[in-house]
Amino acid sequence: MKITKRLQAKADAEGRKQIYLSAYTKVDGKSFHLTAKSEVYTLPVFFDNDKGIDLSKKRIIAPDVRKYHTEQLEKLNGIITAISKAETEVGNDKSVMVGDWLKNVVDKHLHPENYLTKEQKEKNKTFYELAEDYLVKKQFSYDHTKGFRVLVRAVARYEYFIRETDKKRKDFSFNVHTVTRDDIEDFRDYLRAEKDLAEEYPKIFENILKNYPANIKAGYGLIEGRGENATIKLMKKLKAFFHWLVETERTKNRPFEGIKIGCEKYGTPFYITLEERNIIASTPMPTKHLEHQRDIFIFHCFVGCRVGDLVKLTASNIHDDVLTYAPHKTKDEGEQSKVAKIPLSDTAKSLIAKYNGVDKKGRLFPFISPQKYNDAIKEIFTLAGITRKVIVRNALTGENENRPINEVASSHLARRTFVGNAYKQVADPNIIGEMSGHVEGSRAFSRYRNIETETLKDVISKIDKPTATKGDTDKREKLLAAGFTEEQVNMIMAI
Repeated sequence: MKITKRLQAKADAEGRKQIYLSAYTKVDGKSFHLTAKSEVYTLPVFFDNDKGIDLSKKRIIAPDVRKYHTEQLEKLNGIITAISKAETEVGNDKSVMVGDWLKNVVDKHLHPENYLTKEQKEKNKTFYELAEDYLVKKQFSYDHTKGFRVLVRAVARYEYFIRETDKKRKDFSFNVHTVTRDDIEDFRDYLRAEKDLAEEYPKIFENILKNYPANIKAGYGLIEGRGENATIKLMKKLKAFFHWLVETERTKNRPFEGIKIGCEKYGTPFYITLEERNIIASTPMPTKHLEHQRDIFIFHCFVGCRVGDLVKLTASNIHDDVLTYAPHKTKDEGEQSKVAKIPLSDTAKSLIAKYNGVDKKGRLFPFISPQKYNDAIKEIFTLAGITRKVIVRNALTGENENRPINEVASSHLARRTFVGNAYKQVADPNIIGEMSGHVEGSRAFSRYRNIETETLKDVISKIDKPTATKGDTDKREKLLAAGFTEEQVNMIMAI
């Protein structure tokens, strides 16, 4: 079959015209004219009836123009090869080569994804397409979604870096069906060293940051260092993603088997005292904006929810002066659904009343973005004179540092203030968990066991008592027999 090429009449904005393909075929003595669009565009000066595109027609060609037309010629030659192959597969039965036969052959070559079965489409999806499916299906909170997109961009950078630096893996892709345990461990090492690699290979990373896959959102144009906690969090998100892929039968690959991710390490949580909270609440603010954010922060200290849940609260979350909501982070991490319940204090109720009807979206308060809220909190602390130094764990080095609390204050400090002060009153994590939304057995509470000087003195005073008598021993045994725990017995005996 002879394929004839011609240019369409209309040119695009760049002056290029599409090449049309046509051919004649005979079936049972009847002649049929077949046509198809090639989706190949060329400047008329380079068009050739035989070759389609002939760059030898002009001696001097700009590099970008030559590159474009070379790619278009390769595309055209691929189409011609596909037509020849389809004709060969037809064999002697030319009866099918009528109507849209040529059009369909070309379209199938150019857009094979449109001719796949549902199962084939799922199997051919890229990591990035599956990642979007994951986010759509799971409906994570804003913060969790944002964090997962950070992971997706890191995978894209890793994929590009491997292709650029490893000659044996020029075609490497983070394919969920073929990625191995070694790839996962190599990716973890990459996460730990990415900032150093960016400094060692500046040109490569300049290209990486400009060439993210088209279907993912580009991030900031800067590679920042990350500590071990950040690496662990990203690896946990990736592991959860692969678990979902296997669970939903999108893949059978289990590259995380045998890999230990580890747990994040945190310092003792710092928080403000009730006195400091009250100082902040009573400090006049120079602007309405800061007054609003100060009031929100004080309310935040009385309810202790995460900021992602805080900004969604409306009057519908309050029943009989009790605030109830479903913590989104619990859902994000696959924990059993839990509803947090917080009886509202008089201060919290007065703040709700103060802002009743102010927010146009019907929320309890006129919330702003989490980042602007954090910035406002730092300024509010400074204005209130809450500047004492606290020990914080450097996220990059893992070392403890002394920092002014107003420099490191954020929305999460309100949650810690609620939990920490409540924990001082009743060190029962299950009671506090009912209000804070922590799941039963959460490791977070172990960090709130504040070993203060007075506590240590109290312990010493208790162990300074006379040696236990036989009566004490009998009493202890009776209490244990009655079902009291060792810890409860110790508390009773210490009184």
